[in-house]
Amino acid sequence: MNTVLSRAALAVCLAAGLAAPALAQNLAIVNGKPVPMARLKALEQQVARSGRPLDDALRQQLREEAILREIFMQEADKRGLRNSPEVKAQLELATQTILIRELFADYQRTHPVTEADLKAEYDRLTATAGQEYHARHILVGSEDEAKAVLAELAKGARFEDLAKQRSKDPGSGANGGDLGWATADAFVPEFSQAMAKLGKGEVSAAPVKSAFGWHVIRVDDVRPAQLPALDEIKPQLQQQIQQRRLAEYQEALRSRAKVQ
Repeated sequence: MNTVLSRAALAVCLAAGLAAPALAQNLAIVNGKPVPMARLKALEQQVARSGRPLDDALRQQLREEAILREIFMQEADKRGLRNSPEVKAQLELATQTILIRELFADYQRTHPVTEADLKAEYDRLTATAGQEYHARHILVGSEDEAKAVLAELAKGARFEDLAKQRSKDPGSGANGGDLGWATADAFVPEFSQAMAKLGKGEVSAAPVKSAFGWHVIRVDDVRPAQLPALDEIKPQLQQQIQQRRLAEYQEALRSRAKVQ
């Protein structure tokens, strides 16, 4: 009898010992079916990717979500929904979305943007940045008014004084028509095209019409466009390079594919 009891006790102990590792691998047992701990880890990874901090309260919420998902999945399987053609099609689309996302993420991991890449991109932008103009203008309501301004300038009137007296642009007018440094594309096309034809110190020979009125323009100085320092725009450059490379990768895959 003692032998039988000892064997039974040993069996219980062995069963408990074997069950412990299994429980450690599972988040819970729902209706006799284990919920793998990997599901909780996957939910935690989703949250981490979104940038939210993981604390104990959130982990507990995710644990409950994983359990609820299993409960709902079991009910869906009882109803045979997994075999529905509509569900199968949606599952296929979801699988494609996940795999494509991971494909692109893997490409970016294996093709990191280096410091040399960032420097080369910065140098390219610097070389193609064009010019900046330090311009002034006097904005009036009619062509005749603009021609009168030009006539006064020809007689020796100071541009800055006329801007303060005549300009309808309150922002620049109070500052002698000063528009500061800007690239040509910062202005409306009619203005920028006329401004770009002027050299340093030159005034537009004729009034320039835009949607705002009539402009008399003077260019005080011209210089190569000034970009922010490389360290200031590294994140933006990195994103631009990654997006461009990813687009090129997608185009390369498409061009190599045999589509009939």
